[in-house]
Amino acid sequence: MSITFNQGPSQMFKLPTDEEGLSRVTIHIGGLHVSRDAVVMDTVLGSCISSCLYDPVLGIGGMNHFMLPDGIDPNNPTSARYGVNAMELLISEIMKQGGHRRRFRAKVFGGGHVLRIRESLDGIPQQNIDFVRRFLNEEQIPIMSEDVGGYQARRVLFNPASGKAYVKQLGKSEAKGTADEEMVYLISLKRQKKDGDVTLF
Repeated sequence: MSITFNQGPSQMFKLPTDEEGLSRVTIHIGGLHVSRDAVVMDTVLGSCISSCLYDPVLGIGGMNHFMLPDGIDPNNPTSARYGVNAMELLISEIMKQGGHRRRFRAKVFGGGHVLRIRESLDGIPQQNIDFVRRFLNEEQIPIMSEDVGGYQARRVLFNPASGKAYVKQLGKSEAKGTADEEMVYLISLKRQKKDGDVTLF
């Protein structure tokens, strides 16, 4: 597994020397970034999922960050807020930059139980985890490594050129901020749906 776990404070989350000088791209909920250059993609996850896809031969890859497995955004039908669209967009954008689908590899992160909500089924985090595993299996894209589930938020750094990922579990204060941001985002999404499956308390 080429995932490095860093347990120190967030300000001490340092990359190896050969990657320290790389430019960083921050990816927020509903975001997506693809590059064929050596850059560091940076995101913070609670119940959300980030899938890092890359072509290890050409060094092209990207990261997404989605909140729910599926849904419809009336103002943007192809929104990367939802897993189905986020995964399809990520695959499409990597291929546009020259990546070969049959060589794609994946690393998956997130799905932590950080939201204080009463949910149907197995809850949003587990639904997200199940979705991304199922999607990648159906697309025959192997998951090389993953860090999912649990009860903590995570910060993930990913270099598509090397395919290396770095993960740090966040402390309580950082995790609370992540959960608060996700809750606000989730409420905004639920207002767009006619049938809500989440009851807030």
